[in-house]
Amino acid sequence: SPYHTSSALSLSTGSPQGCVLSPLLYSLYTHDCTPRHHSNIFVKFADDTTVVGLISKGDESTYRDEVEQLTSWCKANNLLLNTSKTKELIIDFRRKKAEIQPLFINGDCVERVASFRFLGVNIEENLSWSVNTSELLKKAQQRLYFLRILRRNNITQRLLVSFYRATIESVLTYCICIWYTSCTGAQRKALQGIINTAQKITGCPLPTLEVLHNAHCFKKAQNIIKDTSHPGHSLFELLPSGRRYRAIRARTNRLKHSCYPTAITHLNTTKKCPSRHSCVNLCTV
Repeated sequence: SPYHTSSALSLSTGSPQGCVLSPLLYSLYTHDCTPRHHSNIFVKFADDTTVVGLISKGDESTYRDEVEQLTSWCKANNLLLNTSKTKELIIDFRRKKAEIQPLFINGDCVERVASFRFLGVNIEENLSWSVNTSELLKKAQQRLYFLRILRRNNITQRLLVSFYRATIESVLTYCICIWYTSCTGAQRKALQGIINTAQKITGCPLPTLEVLHNAHCFKKAQNIIKDTSHPGHSLFELLPSGRRYRAIRARTNRLKHSCYPTAITHLNTTKKCPSRHSCVNLCTV
């Protein structure tokens, strides 16, 4: 046989901090950590694990059983759940909301929060994105200060634009496909104000936030269509004509303005991927 298996070896130490093998080893170690019920989903990224449960008709049994199974799996695999860092966020838009009992892990009550920072994005229980917008504005405004300092020191326009793209635009466009279309007009105006200020500092036209969103959304949709293993791949269904994608039916504006319906709309109305920096290229640098 061309394949050989080495002998077993017990290791008493972990991988060094920042080791490139750490994510791979953790993925291999937790590959069998999967949900038991179809109504639940495990979202694993690096060493963060999130349990997403769908509670229908007030039945919480599958969700609570999933948490218990995850706790048991961690014990069996010598992993310790940090209850103090574990948070519970409930998103419920029903008119008649039933009281949901607290969640306990190893006898400790899990803190229930109104908003939670998940992989760099602040998600609120009402999906208003106000906390996320405030965080983006704070970060971007801090970086505008450094952009002004560079301008005062007579840095070339080309370097100013490069600095803007790397430190400010990257912040404003992080996960923009998820939250932009659900933001209010006031929130979009405030974020666009950051770009307008940066445009005055650099003296060069910069793409608007809407242009950036459209470009990111189109590119993301194209990548999902190519990736058959993506969870959202099945949502992009071509019509019999083969030229347009079937629109997702939405009963509420919240769903209509969410990521996937918006992405399909952009695919059906845009023939080719819009350039993120088309207006920047007009600037002489």
